[in-house]
Amino acid sequence: MSEEKQASSGDAAVQGGDPDRGSADREDNALANLGEGAVQESTGDASAAMKEDSLETLLPIDEHEEIVSEGGKTIIRRGIFLLPNLLTLGAMFSGFYAIIAGMAGDFNEAGWAIFIAGVLDGLDGRIARLTNTQSAFGAQFDSLSDLVSFGVAPSLIMFSWAFEDIGRFGWAASFIYMSCAALRLARFNVQLGTTDKRFFVGLQSPLAAAVITFIPWVGHKYEVAMTQPLAIGLAIATVFIGMLMISNYRYISFKEIDFKGTVPYLFFVAAVVLLVVIAQNPHETLLLMSLAYATTGPLMWLYRKQQSLRNK
Repeated sequence: MSEEKQASSGDAAVQGGDPDRGSADREDNALANLGEGAVQESTGDASAAMKEDSLETLLPIDEHEEIVSEGGKTIIRRGIFLLPNLLTLGAMFSGFYAIIAGMAGDFNEAGWAIFIAGVLDGLDGRIARLTNTQSAFGAQFDSLSDLVSFGVAPSLIMFSWAFEDIGRFGWAASFIYMSCAALRLARFNVQLGTTDKRFFVGLQSPLAAAVITFIPWVGHKYEVAMTQPLAIGLAIATVFIGMLMISNYRYISFKEIDFKGTVPYLFFVAAVVLLVVIAQNPHETLLLMSLAYATTGPLMWLYRKQQSLRNK
């Protein structure tokens, strides 16, 4: 009996010592688990870093950074604004498609593509201003898109429709127009923020492109037969439109229209009537509207010239 009591007391003593030993074991296990977790986490970070390094090796594209001023502080902004740049990209795609369609002889598709490019080009800047998403990247991207859609595309479309049979004179006229478009865009970027916002200096490249593109658009619709005298006349007109872009003629910019404010009811009725007229005869109406606007610059210059002479 005494031996049993001693054994039972010994077991009790052992059991009494278990709480301290068990807690120590649990702490050791927790430390071991934490160590394993840290090793796994470091392994995961290392693998993620290796994946990023491999992606940078395969596609070395850095994140766009732009130094801007916000609240009187100079900060570095990363990334680009999505919505306005998507519209700009859509305008560039439309211009590229117009080139393909024009070279294939489908001048109807080319005309619609340039029209869509003009609409998108008019929307991207206004949406950027309305949503406060202007950026230097967007301004430069817009200029490059304009050069494709309103410089390269119209010159190639006109060349494909009218200038192939007049040789060097034809491609020279197309090149002069394209060069004038590039010069117009470069000058606009340099003068941005320093000129009167109510006017554009020189004919805007989208309107110049409309004139040059819509002529083949309408001519293709009515199946106009191209002759050498007509081709030479169109070449001269192409050069003249190009020169209007780099001229100092002032054109109304319509930037004073407040799209967030109210307008007279009659103004909205006139917009409805204009849309109906365009829908009835889009080719002819859009060409006439483009030609009429292109002539406003020289006409306004002549009017101011006469007024200054009268005042003297």
